[in-house]
Amino acid sequence: MNTEQILAEIREANLSYLMLAQTLIRSDREQALYRLGISEDTANTIGALTPAQTLKVAQGSTLLCRFRMDDELVWNLITSHGKSAANESVGRLHAAILLAGRHQEAA
Repeated sequence: MNTEQILAEIREANLSYLMLAQTLIRSDREQALYRLGISEDTANTIGALTPAQTLKVAQGSTLLCRFRMDDELVWNLITSHGKSAANESVGRLHAAILLAGRHQEAA
């Protein structure tokens, strides 16, 4: 994959992310804040973007979304390689609780 292809993929991901974020924000703001891991101010900004602004922002070369799971504990909980289905469910629930706590701390 060359540089132009990578930039095109980033732009497409940005547009998809912004459109998803706007839909979530407009339909269920509290869920959007949690699921996207964004602040109220960011939600206000994204929710207020016009279609033209959305396209302009998406055309940047920087990926707008990022991984929220930035530590080994959460990654181990959500991947659960080689664990039984019951343990996998508990691991995912634990990861969701940790992420919810981080969202509350950030808010």
